[in-house]
Amino acid sequence: MSTLSAAAESTTVWAELRHAEPSDVPFLRRMIYQMAEFEKLTHLFSTTDSSLLSTLFPSPPLPPFFSFTPLVLYLSFTSPPVPSPQTLSITQFSLPSPITDPDEADFASPLGDGRVVAGFVICFPNYSTFLAKPGLYIEDIFVREPWRRKNLGKFMLSAVAKKAAELGMGRVEWCVLDWNVNAIEFYKGMGAEVFQEWRICRLAGPSLEKYKND
Repeated sequence: MSTLSAAAESTTVWAELRHAEPSDVPFLRRMIYQMAEFEKLTHLFSTTDSSLLSTLFPSPPLPPFFSFTPLVLYLSFTSPPVPSPQTLSITQFSLPSPITDPDEADFASPLGDGRVVAGFVICFPNYSTFLAKPGLYIEDIFVREPWRRKNLGKFMLSAVAKKAAELGMGRVEWCVLDWNVNAIEFYKGMGAEVFQEWRICRLAGPSLEKYKND
C-alpha cells in the first residue's frame, strides 16, 4: 500500500526525528537543493552526495551534538515507528484531508517500509563566552512543501531544543532571512528572540581562499 493511499484511509500520521545515516544522504542533498530554490540561492549550491557523505559521516564517527549532526524527519502512515538508538523524538498528528506528495517516490524509505522523508535539521556546537557554556547552532531546518504548516517544523525545533537543555547547553541559535515573515513569526511564537541589530558576516569562496597563502 502506498503512503498516499494509506494517508487517505487514516487521519493519523506518525513523525519520527532520527539521526541520519549514510543511506539518507541522497534525501539530504535533494532537500538542500529544494531549500536553495526556496531561498533563491541555487547559484550558490554545489553540494554532492559524496561531499555530504565525507563531511557529515567521517570515519571514525564523531559524537552527535558535539560535532556536525544531521537529523532526518520520517513519516509513517500505517503504524507507529519502533524507537531505536537513532530516534530522537516521535510524535503523531492528524491530517484533515489526504496530502498529495508529488515527490513521494524520490523520498521513499530505502527499507521499503512505506515511510517517507519529509524534512531535516543540521546542527553543530558553538560556544557562548558570556555564559561560559556550549550551545547548538542550527545551520538548516527544512520541511518539504507538501508537509508544511503541519507543526512538523515546531516538532523538530522542539526536539533539538530539548536535547540541548538535557545536555546542559546554554542556548540554541539559528538565522532567518529578513523577508521570510512567516518563519520569523513562527520562531517568535516558539519563544525565540529575533535580534534586529545583528548581521551575518561571512568569508567564503575567493574572499576566503585569498587568506590561504597570506
